[in-house]
Amino acid sequence: MKRNHLVLLALLLSASGFCQNKKESSGKAFSTDGKKITVYTTADSINLRLTQTDNLAFKPAKQPLETEISVFVNPNKTFQSFMGIGGAITDASAEIFAKLSKEKQQEFLNAYYDKEKGIGYSLLRTTIHSSDFASGSYTYIKEGDKDLKSFSIDHDKKYRIPMIKSAIKAAGGKLPLYASPWSPPAFMKDNKDMLKGGKLLPEYYQSWANYYTKFINAYEKEGMPIWGITIQNEPMAVQKWESCIFTAEEERDFLKNFLGPTMAKNGYADKKIVVWDHNRDLMFQRANMIYSDPEASKYAWGMGFHWYETWAGGEPMYENVAKVYEAYPDKKLMFTEGCVESFDAKKYQFWANGERYGASMIHDFNNGTVAWTDWNILLDQNGGPNHVGNFCFAPIHGNTSTGELIYTPSYYYIGHFSKFIRPEAKRVSTVVSRSQLLSTSFLNTDGQMVTVVMNKSDKKVTYNLFIDMNKTVVEIPAHGIQTLVY
Repeated sequence: MKRNHLVLLALLLSASGFCQNKKESSGKAFSTDGKKITVYTTADSINLRLTQTDNLAFKPAKQPLETEISVFVNPNKTFQSFMGIGGAITDASAEIFAKLSKEKQQEFLNAYYDKEKGIGYSLLRTTIHSSDFASGSYTYIKEGDKDLKSFSIDHDKKYRIPMIKSAIKAAGGKLPLYASPWSPPAFMKDNKDMLKGGKLLPEYYQSWANYYTKFINAYEKEGMPIWGITIQNEPMAVQKWESCIFTAEEERDFLKNFLGPTMAKNGYADKKIVVWDHNRDLMFQRANMIYSDPEASKYAWGMGFHWYETWAGGEPMYENVAKVYEAYPDKKLMFTEGCVESFDAKKYQFWANGERYGASMIHDFNNGTVAWTDWNILLDQNGGPNHVGNFCFAPIHGNTSTGELIYTPSYYYIGHFSKFIRPEAKRVSTVVSRSQLLSTSFLNTDGQMVTVVMNKSDKKVTYNLFIDMNKTVVEIPAHGIQTLVY
């Protein structure tokens, strides 16, 4: 009799579990029934810029042939939740923004932050005191002030804070903002210089940890909520500009013994702390070191990464992002910086610059990234200002001589993602059958699917978009990018 009771109990528990699983997965399945597909295209050869080019419909399909090129989307397989896409408001961006006419300022804000008139940025990065993209080096304290009694963000109130506030307003009043330091003050470092690398001296670990909380407090008092911080921009690079070296062990120990506890003690346990914030090449080693230490890992929301590993002459190491995602699925990944280096005004419309963005975004999202942040959102006609001459491209340049705004291909390539993929969207399994194309898909919370397809080849491509055994046929121009909304 007792055995029968146990069997009955097991059956009841099994049924209960089945019902619960069914309930958890009872969200309405995506269907192509009655769905119209709106196609937006950007392509150099036929001068299209985020232009609506087609309205299509799904039709019943047969097994695709090897001779056909296809994109396969499986809405039943979903992955990470999307946080946002944005760019950085640096001192350089803010200084140039201030020189634009009121009309051009509004055009610029609409271009980036308005979902209808522009590309709907939903994320923002800024710097903790100076980076190279400023007219000079500065900090928020007097040199030697270990106790931070002189801490003030008055410097930022001239250009940067007004621009950040304008961006938040243009984005509808809400824009997750995170901040990164390039270097501690000179007196806290062993080389006594904010530039050229150096290390944070152990006797200043606590003072520097306090600095982050002072920054958060000061910015939030100005009405700019801080979502999170990264510990150190590019902690393995000795640069001619503001820079500071943290080995993996040093970053781990600073996080677990100083920064993490200090943030919690000051009421900022809810602020996200992002580790690494450097290139894809060494990110796996950094993840192993920090995440394998429970006391450090508990403070780390996730890992930030950049795309400059190609400085050594190799290809982008996209697979390293996937390896971190695979090994540490409970930790988040966000692309925190990328730009096209070596500014040359003759290359404003160099198409490969835009394609670099498109390829990186598709690969990074497909490898588990939840957020993607460009570097400077605005620079001048010289690729600056930059106080050490490290001039670069931005998606939009403001010519301070003519007052005009120059939109580059990068702006439109980013827009194919940021305008259509909205926060909290879920990435959906997407696979292409030929290497000419790259693709990723996201399902927005309103039930709209967004599939981005990029053609890297020199020829136009006709491809099938498959969902189950329904398809539509699309043509994408050579060196083009498309967003399909359905």
